[in-house]
Amino acid sequence: MTTTNLIWGGLLLAGLIYEIIALRNTQIGDTLSERVRAWFSVRTHPGRAFFALAWTGFSVWFLFHIIA
Repeated sequence: MTTTNLIWGGLLLAGLIYEIIALRNTQIGDTLSERVRAWFSVRTHPGRAFFALAWTGFSVWFLFHIIA
């Protein structure tokens, strides 16, 4: 296992642990999905449209980035 794999694995594990803790407590606004909703203002039409466009663009780019 390389150092790069250990670093990325550690970051993913830390994020997963934080998300599990956030899901188990009663504090509002601390999960990743709640933060993303706030950052992109998905309660508004422009925010929802921007998020949908950004997520679709990222998904298409990432798919071709990994496959190609």
